Amino acid sequence: MTPIEGKVPTRLALFHGLGSIAYGVKDNGLSTFLLLYYNQVLGMDAMLVSLALMLALVIDGVIDPVIGYLSDRTHTRWGRRLPWLYLAPIPLGVVWYLLWAETQQPTFWGLVGLVVAIRVLVSCCEVPSIALVPELTRDYDERSRLMRYRFLFGWGGGLLVMFLAYNVFLADGLLKPEGYRAYGLTGAVLITGAVLLSALAQHRIAAGYPPPVRSKFSLGTAFAELRESFSHRAFLILLIGGGLAYTSQGITFSISNYLYLFIWRFSPSDLMLFPWVLFASVVACFMLLPHLHARWGKRDTAKVTALLGAGFWVTPFLLRAAGLWPQEGTLASTFPLFLLFFCSNVFSVSAMISASSMVADVVEASEEQTGRRSEGAFFAGNMFMAKCATGLGIFVTGQLLAFSGLPQKATPGEVPMEIIDTLSLTYAAVVAVFAVAVSLVIRRFPITRADHEARLAALAAARANPDAEGMHP
Repeated sequence: MTPIEGKVPTRLALFHGLGSIAYGVKDNGLSTFLLLYYNQVLGMDAMLVSLALMLALVIDGVIDPVIGYLSDRTHTRWGRRLPWLYLAPIPLGVVWYLLWAETQQPTFWGLVGLVVAIRVLVSCCEVPSIALVPELTRDYDERSRLMRYRFLFGWGGGLLVMFLAYNVFLADGLLKPEGYRAYGLTGAVLITGAVLLSALAQHRIAAGYPPPVRSKFSLGTAFAELRESFSHRAFLILLIGGGLAYTSQGITFSISNYLYLFIWRFSPSDLMLFPWVLFASVVACFMLLPHLHARWGKRDTAKVTALLGAGFWVTPFLLRAAGLWPQEGTLASTFPLFLLFFCSNVFSVSAMISASSMVADVVEASEEQTGRRSEGAFFAGNMFMAKCATGLGIFVTGQLLAFSGLPQKATPGEVPMEIIDTLSLTYAAVVAVFAVAVSLVIRRFPITRADHEARLAALAAARANPDAEGMHP
């Protein structure tokens, strides 16, 4: 594939982003509804559910770098990425439906097996898809533009199934089991259709035999090359910062329904409106982020917006603890909550998009040192980090619920206030600490716009003169 010079056509950017709907649907289900469903509906212990999810993530995460490495080395007339995008989505849709078709409490290992299968298949779709970003363009800003479309569709897909869950499938109550099967079936159709359509729309530009791989494949070679790539300083910084950010996000997503039901006392109409508030915030981020990157670059945007996002998010929790927040469940409480959560999500998503685009810029930094392009490996490594961190976040949520003393199958409005206060303050403190840590780590990322453009020029000169001393072919 030859990278596109100049602006990536909008149609191509749209269809590329479409594939991330699968990741959004998966993230919404596993992070927002699964703990609630298996704990409060099927009756599994919250700590066991969160432990199963974390264990599944770790098992899957070990596999992710191998998927990325194999994607980099796939050599077919359809290119490196398309075969994965055609083969993985159908079995993924089937297993996704099975996860939500449970009507009886499963075994611990049964839940682990289902979630591992889903996450491995999601990786087989998402890693090759997102690895196309640095292949489609080497432009500093166009990579961010492609990432903005990916996040827009990812969030859109996740919020669409959330909206349908709150207003159609689970409209009679989040704790009733009947609607979860329809939720799973709808998600399966969206996942399968989005990935296949995205692949078909990109076929013309992505198909074609890639350059041959110079090193012979073996497990020893694979892990040696992965270790060399992953030891790059810029990538390690992103792994640490991203690990902190995704742990915090995993906590927030998995605890969100507990917050909405037990602390903020959202009504059914509030739950109907809230996904639209979140989607509007992602659209606002989509429009705002190019201006932030033009002014500050990706690194500084990420470190500032991470703090701003957490600041807006924890404000109502702190005001509530100080006795300065209106009565929960009233319009006086819900309207300012929506406004603060809107602002928080604008900045939080800005930080995530910026960091994801920074991963693409590591590709050339590594190529300069190793002579290899490892798009799939880097994005798989990033996904490995995100999954492990999200699993840790879900596990922490289980501990927070246990620490607060929230009982199983609890009824909103009937839980003692000291339990609710403990849950609220502990959660807010955890989010604030993680945000400060993320900002402190990301500020050390060494690649700026000027660094990236100078590196592209150096690599182009090296290709033109492969015998020059110190230059990789």
